[in-house]
Amino acid sequence: MTETLTTLVLIAVGLLHLLPVAGVFGARQLDRLYGVSTASPSMQLLLRHRAALFGIVGGLLLLAAADHALRPVAFAVGGFSLASYLLLAALTPGYNAHLGRVVVIDQVALGALFGVWLLGRF
Repeated sequence: MTETLTTLVLIAVGLLHLLPVAGVFGARQLDRLYGVSTASPSMQLLLRHRAALFGIVGGLLLLAAADHALRPVAFAVGGFSLASYLLLAALTPGYNAHLGRVVVIDQVALGALFGVWLLGRF
């Protein structure tokens, strides 16, 4: 049961990390994802790179769902990815509703990831 739950959570959190990858394809996708203007080429570059990095994290989580040897690294990378956004959001007042939704989703994802990690430890 724990194995199945762990696999499902890794897949879910991996897919969640893949959602922003659409931002790699340009400003319109970024604007829609984050509810911000990305008129600046510099802002587009930074956010498109962020989207690519999310693809890497998501891919690692999905691979770890099938390959147990990758799980320690995937839990660490996925957990730090989620926790760092939550910490930055807590330190940044006044973000928009789009980013607020990401906070709630990341809280749930981090809780699930941490929960199955704990289950596997005991």
